[in-house]
Amino acid sequence: MRLSKSRFTAGLQCHKRLYLQIHQPELAAEPDESTQARFEQGTEVGQLARGLFPEGVLVEAERSELNKAIALTSGLVTDGEAQAVFEATFDHQKVLVRVDVLQRLSEGKRWKLIEVKSSTRIKDYHLPDVAVQRFVLEGQGLTVIPCLMHLNREYVYNGRTHDLSKLFTIEDITAETDNLIKDVPAEVRAQFKMLSKDTAPDIESGPQCSSPFRCEFFNVCNKPVPKDHVSCLPRISESKLQRLADLGVSLIQDIPSDFALTEMQQHAYASAVSSKAWFSKELGKTLKELKYPIYFMDFETLGPAIPRFAVMSPYDQFPFQWSVHVQRKARNELEHYEFLAEDASDPRLAFLKNLIGVLGDTGHIVVYHQPFESGVLASLASCFPKYKSTINGLQKRLWDLLPVIRSHTYHLDSRGSFSLKDVLPALVPEMTYEGMEVAEGNAAGLAWERMVHGEVDDAEKKRLREALLAYCKQDTLAMVKLLEVLRAA
Repeated sequence: MRLSKSRFTAGLQCHKRLYLQIHQPELAAEPDESTQARFEQGTEVGQLARGLFPEGVLVEAERSELNKAIALTSGLVTDGEAQAVFEATFDHQKVLVRVDVLQRLSEGKRWKLIEVKSSTRIKDYHLPDVAVQRFVLEGQGLTVIPCLMHLNREYVYNGRTHDLSKLFTIEDITAETDNLIKDVPAEVRAQFKMLSKDTAPDIESGPQCSSPFRCEFFNVCNKPVPKDHVSCLPRISESKLQRLADLGVSLIQDIPSDFALTEMQQHAYASAVSSKAWFSKELGKTLKELKYPIYFMDFETLGPAIPRFAVMSPYDQFPFQWSVHVQRKARNELEHYEFLAEDASDPRLAFLKNLIGVLGDTGHIVVYHQPFESGVLASLASCFPKYKSTINGLQKRLWDLLPVIRSHTYHLDSRGSFSLKDVLPALVPEMTYEGMEVAEGNAAGLAWERMVHGEVDDAEKKRLREALLAYCKQDTLAMVKLLEVLRAA
């Protein structure tokens, strides 16, 4: 049995996670589309990063051909010719690592160990990843300078060719890994000892189940709880949960009257006690702010790691779809308008011009989480300065439904969440996202990518188009229906 760097870092998150990866992998949840897309994005970034090392040589061996990869790496390191090695593979004390980039320095006796990440900064959980690689390479007698290479958030794409020297940043993390590497041998021994046991370690669920990543065995350790369980209280802290557990309280309605709850948690308590939705007395006054015509608006965007169009930086969002429902006067028939980019060309100007043509000059524009739509509009103003004044006018008309929901209503069925996907079926039971092919924002971005970039036939492209239109339309209709419920409360 060997430990890889990914297994080692999984064990740092939780020994039980590592044990299950090795001994009971069938219990793992399948990676969802978003997780898979994140992996693919990391691969794309890693491959692009190799362009900074034009004389680099790739260790060409399948994942199953570990001994071959180790032998090829040894040859490339000792022959003195390769100035950089990609996927350099080393083994030390049964710990195997593949180094993204191993760069030979000018004097020939030292190397840069470069780990490539698709993030825009160094994160704490990156450091053990590099520390274990340093442990292995130094154990094999190499002198290395550990580095982390990540995307530069300040880089701005010119729309033609990427300047890799500006797109990427390489940081020396020798100091950051000096202390960590001292602990690696003991942790390796502890992991092997744990893996030799007949049963998984008995570790209670906790923050490690979702930090720094949600564990693929989350559902093994975290059993479903009823909607009135205290863990469903909005923004409940671990310390409060522990105090309630010490009191023997598991249900919201059983919380003692003298137990300190936030205002939002008090709303949940009121809903649990009454077994129905809670609405504030100030709700009606807040809703009177709305001025007709009312436009219910939603955007879909994609934020690729590698900037795709001019004036974009890593992870900048670009919009490709919108939906707008319009109600001209109270009790008037709804009108619906929509836009969806249908090819891989830059959709931003067409998106904006079509949107402006629908939103008019007066009336509130209802959105769910205003900073998102306002931010997208701001980025469009930066790209197309001639529309800046018009866009500023649209931003001033935005009216956020989310804080109204958060402050003035609560339903136990939302389980402490105020996302549109959870609030809608709680307050409007006849509407749900269940069964929709596209049912959340990340899935929308992935579906659009398949539609415009994937190798799909006309029938599949049509199906994806219809799914995207149905989803975005559902988002704006959801706000219409939620507002109706709030007004009737």
